[in-house]
Amino acid sequence: MKKLIKLVLALATTFSLVACNSTTEEVEEVVEIEFFEYKQEAIDIFEVLAAEFMAEHPNIKVTVSSPPESGTVIKTRVSSGDIPDIIAVGADQTYKDLAEAGVYVDLSNDPALDLVHEAYIQTIKDVSQLDEVYGIPYIANANAIIYNKAIFAENGVEVPTTWEELMAAAETFKAAGVTPFYFTFKDAWTTLPAWNVIAANTAGNQYFIDYQAGVTTSSENYRESLEKLKDLVQYGHDDNMGKTYPDGNTAFALGESAMYLQGIWAITDILKANPDIEVGIFPYPVGDSTVISGVDLLFSVADASEHKEEAMLFVNFLLEQENSTRFINDQKLFSAVKGVEQTAEELNGVSEAFAAGNVADFPDHYVPSSVDLASVLQQFVLDQDVDATLQQLTDAYDAFLARQ
Repeated sequence: MKKLIKLVLALATTFSLVACNSTTEEVEEVVEIEFFEYKQEAIDIFEVLAAEFMAEHPNIKVTVSSPPESGTVIKTRVSSGDIPDIIAVGADQTYKDLAEAGVYVDLSNDPALDLVHEAYIQTIKDVSQLDEVYGIPYIANANAIIYNKAIFAENGVEVPTTWEELMAAAETFKAAGVTPFYFTFKDAWTTLPAWNVIAANTAGNQYFIDYQAGVTTSSENYRESLEKLKDLVQYGHDDNMGKTYPDGNTAFALGESAMYLQGIWAITDILKANPDIEVGIFPYPVGDSTVISGVDLLFSVADASEHKEEAMLFVNFLLEQENSTRFINDQKLFSAVKGVEQTAEELNGVSEAFAAGNVADFPDHYVPSSVDLASVLQQFVLDQDVDATLQQLTDAYDAFLARQ
């Protein structure tokens, strides 16, 4: 009898331990991290990748957020102390401002940097003017002229190789009743793609840095870029100021213009709207036709995050070659990750420039946020007053420097 009692007690203890362990496993804490990224067109692919990551790491929940006006949103959230664990923006003034404010973890010695090309790491340093690296470069973009191959062929127009040929092509399309360029200036930022390329090829891409150094004291070197932007605007449609970026993607996809002055990031949405469109790209035929490219997306970890280790696990997952390849194929962009090549036919027009190193960073990445270059250019394409715009930029630069 005593043996039976001992056996029952032993079994009870065993079951109790098993139940306890089972309960412990069931209630294992799930760590939640927020992945904040500014590219709304990429939210679907990021959610797919996040789901796969969570399947591999069931104790980590990743929430992907991509709000409109993300630059304003993230600065507001930082000011209020509501900081996402991972912040994914471009290598631009938003990145610079947050880096200077101490928002990010210093990743200068993180092994993840070994996975990406050094040139993109240098771009981040150039933009921030800091020795430390606070973000892992992920993808690079390019500003180019997107064109409808069928419309070009129907009108006997060849891809322009000079500015004069570009203007002649626009005139040919206009005479044939075809809108040469579809503009979307209701969204102020859409003035930037064309201006960035023209300014970089005529005034250099770090003109504001020279201004800070006192090498120049006015914005006169931007005159040619404004004059050429003015040339382009003459060949828009009837409502340049009333259309948004999504409007433009759809309109171009449906054949409402021969050309579209956007970054290659627009191609994904264009193909979604019309998978049958024959789309191509070519460099702006201005100056040396240098292609303007920058770090379109980088991953930073918030210093305030309580889950830095889990955040870097997700970042490293995204950096895996297979996942990076899937991302650039979905988004029609170039990868900063070593060993990942872009082979999409739609991007052949600028692939040679990347291979030859004939690329430069976006000039607006060096212009302080307080100058609000996009709004200045939005007003310019409306009134087209070159002198007034040059003076406005000079005054804004001087006001910024006076506050330093």
